[in-house]
Amino acid sequence: MRQIVESRWFNVTITAVIAINAITLGLETWPAAMDRAGGLLVAIDRTALWIFTVEIALKLWVYRARFFTSGWNLFDFAIVTIAWLPAAGPLSVLRALRILRVLRLVSVVPQMRTVVGALISALPGMGSIVAVLLLVFYIAGVMATKLFGDTFPQWFGTIGESMYSLFQIMTLESWSMGIVRPVMEVYPYAWAFFVPFVIVTSFAVLNLFIALIVNSMQNVHARDRTSAEAAEHIAHDEREALRREIVELRADIRRVEEAVNDTRR
Repeated sequence: MRQIVESRWFNVTITAVIAINAITLGLETWPAAMDRAGGLLVAIDRTALWIFTVEIALKLWVYRARFFTSGWNLFDFAIVTIAWLPAAGPLSVLRALRILRVLRLVSVVPQMRTVVGALISALPGMGSIVAVLLLVFYIAGVMATKLFGDTFPQWFGTIGESMYSLFQIMTLESWSMGIVRPVMEVYPYAWAFFVPFVIVTSFAVLNLFIALIVNSMQNVHARDRTSAEAAEHIAHDEREALRREIVELRADIRRVEEAVNDTRR
């Protein structure tokens, strides 16, 4: 049973079921599709859920308590458990959570697991970058409130409104025509505040996130490559040990045959 659960065809089958279930869940949001094949879509969805449940049951049977030592197994178990919760009455909102089953692709596709692993390993470094970004936002928010709050209270009336407006500016969404140019009509030198803020946040600090994630992915690939090389070395050593044992065994057989021949003579 363990060979079946860990086989390639088993994982490919589960991946295909997840993909089909994702398509049917999307079609359920299309009224025309529900009118024509609503019963079939619901049946496919229910069948997929039973397949996922059997998969989890098989893994529980094979791995026993070791099943809960893997974070990916716990993730799959939580997704399938949520899918079985009643979705009627006050819990009808849980029907929308069925789409979470699509996230199981992350656990069954190795490349996706690598990406998620890299993101998770980058979280500690991201915390430091977020702290720096919040510090910059707080300082800029206080300055913007004092500089522009009286004239533009809708954007910079309080520190909260200022930080939200600065967040919009950082994302570069209508930052120039929507906020900065109207402010510059009253404060012509306001660009001296907003332009450095955009450069620091959008082009410097945010790029640190990208650099950190790329570095994390390189480290994950390096660890995977090291693990693969170590496994290859172990397999090579095992093959060499087996070859030596075969050579020694043949030598022993030859010695025994020679001893038998000498005895006969």
